[in-house]
Amino acid sequence: MVTQNRVPAPRPVSCPNCGGRIELRGFAHTRTAVCIQCCTVLDTSTPELRILQRFDEAMRVRPLIPLGTRGTLQGKKWEVIGFQVRTIRVDGVPYSWHEYLLFNPYAGFRYLTQYDGHWNFVSTVRALPAFTSFRGRKAAVLEGRTYRHFQTATATTTFVMGEFPWAVRVGETVTAEDYIAPPWILSSESDGKEINWSRGVYVTGAEIWKAFSLPGSPPPAQGVYANQPNPYADGMRRAWRTFAVLALLWVAALAAHWALSSNRELFRGSYHFAANAPGEHSLVTDVFNVPGDGNVDVQIRTDLDNNWAYFHLALLAEDGSRGFDFGREVSYYHGRDSDGSWSEGRRSAAATLARVPAGRYYLRIEPEMDAQASFGSPAGMSMNYEIIVRHDTPRPWLFLLALPLLLIPAVVRSFKAIGMETARWSESDYGTSVGISGDEE
Repeated sequence: MVTQNRVPAPRPVSCPNCGGRIELRGFAHTRTAVCIQCCTVLDTSTPELRILQRFDEAMRVRPLIPLGTRGTLQGKKWEVIGFQVRTIRVDGVPYSWHEYLLFNPYAGFRYLTQYDGHWNFVSTVRALPAFTSFRGRKAAVLEGRTYRHFQTATATTTFVMGEFPWAVRVGETVTAEDYIAPPWILSSESDGKEINWSRGVYVTGAEIWKAFSLPGSPPPAQGVYANQPNPYADGMRRAWRTFAVLALLWVAALAAHWALSSNRELFRGSYHFAANAPGEHSLVTDVFNVPGDGNVDVQIRTDLDNNWAYFHLALLAEDGSRGFDFGREVSYYHGRDSDGSWSEGRRSAAATLARVPAGRYYLRIEPEMDAQASFGSPAGMSMNYEIIVRHDTPRPWLFLLALPLLLIPAVVRSFKAIGMETARWSESDYGTSVGISGDEE
């Protein structure tokens, strides 16, 4: 009785071209074998080992994982029995990747693919995917997962070594289509007679080196691969979730600040100013009480029309112990030209004194205007204005300043995630189309 812990010994044969020893590890599954010594392709389906193809020795490629190496992936032990190089051309430029055929006498065949340091563990799929569209482009659905079309190309076998369960030949071509849902990739290969589907999952070179106990270090990954997981996608999602929580707290804090601010009116007065009136233009208001330490907000409302005014202001303590000097300009202009009506400026202004001690105060007001401007009044330059003084007013600008700071982590991580997707899709049939792919959405 054969148990799964016992690995059957390979069947040795001799190469009819060079006499070299060939060990067939795939047993009855092997249809084609390639002599490691002379790279001759042999038909192993008959005892005569008929020569199918002789390969140019100068084109030999050395696999990173030697044939016969055993390792454990996804809980099963696999042996590398075949190796091939496949090439596509994009705008006349060749791009090649390596494929390793793995065999377990009880689990069958799997594949390892490697391109520029990026690896995929691949198995064939029996079910056919359902075709659909995603954002106006081709997509395929398999077992509830949607894969976006990435690339279609003609792949040519340019080197083979070892043994294979199909009739392999150098120079054979297939039409290959790749669909991605990182870290998964769904691929089809068609030779005009049949279509074979496979599904791969992205693995790192470090995982491969550990699984097969290989010496040294794996080749570093170059660029961004089609189904390489986006390392920034999870961080981006976490950052936006954190921002959503902080934004709710921000809204609650702003609402509490608004509710707890008394926004109490201390004084209101209406006045008239004429620029050509004789005498002193300054005035003082009635005395009003500031009930406690806090900010004092002074609002100015005017009926200015096509003119400006400047208000020299001073908040003075009744006992002369302290004073706060400040000023504000108000201007408002409007008219009509060839482009239609226009306006600029505002008829109002405000000033906030951040911290005013409790006490009795009054305002000294000294307005001025452009006495030469046309105000449309034969009596000369004049305006009506109103002064409103409030205590402990809400100051939302502090909260508005904090909001962009809360956004920074999410925005930075989003730029990183989008940058990786841009690099990914720049290698596809769709150029630089950007989007978080598949399950990374």
